[in-house]
Amino acid sequence: LSLSVRRCVLSLTAGRCGSSVQSEAEMGSKRALLILARGAEEMETVIPVDILRRAGVKVTVAGLAGKEPVQCSRDVVICPDMSLEEASFQGPYDVVVLPGGNEGAQNLSQSPAVKEVLKDQESRKGLIAAICAGPTALLAHGIGFGSKVTTHPLAKDKMMDGGHYTYSESRVERDGNIITSRGPGTSFEFAFAVVESLMGKEVADKGGKMMFWPKKE
Repeated sequence: LSLSVRRCVLSLTAGRCGSSVQSEAEMGSKRALLILARGAEEMETVIPVDILRRAGVKVTVAGLAGKEPVQCSRDVVICPDMSLEEASFQGPYDVVVLPGGNEGAQNLSQSPAVKEVLKDQESRKGLIAAICAGPTALLAHGIGFGSKVTTHPLAKDKMMDGGHYTYSESRVERDGNIITSRGPGTSFEFAFAVVESLMGKEVADKGGKMMFWPKKE
């Protein structure tokens, strides 16, 4: 199956896709902002968006560079709902989500706009969730210093540079208002951890059961 960047565009914009999921989500009071940068990891983007929307969270996928389709790390192209510039005026959000992907994380780390969003979220004690290499953007922007975090193993040294965090080998780690996770294979656990933080354990467990997601004992 070829997912050529010239032929395949994946839209997460519910209105354009005609999805009933977002109409359900719009009834909820919780709101999430996922920042999508070029080179983001596809699974770490789509899985959290899907699971959060199923749980009734209204999710905005904001393109870092604008409204145009974004080429991800495995050449899947995703259409954001709007630009980050637009989305930043529609806050506040209950959670800001940062996908991983090496190039994507670098782009997040270098963006003054991302820094502004994260600093505002942190100042309001809002939830911040980052996965894989995504947590390195927290380091770059001075977010959550002193927290216990996890990353993809290849991002560990970079994350620990400067000694601003305590490192965890957990698949998902939550410390205060910071949730971090390890990589594509932990995307479901990561997303359900965010749902549990926003909506409660009962909602997260129900969502997992409906999706046949194995409950870890």
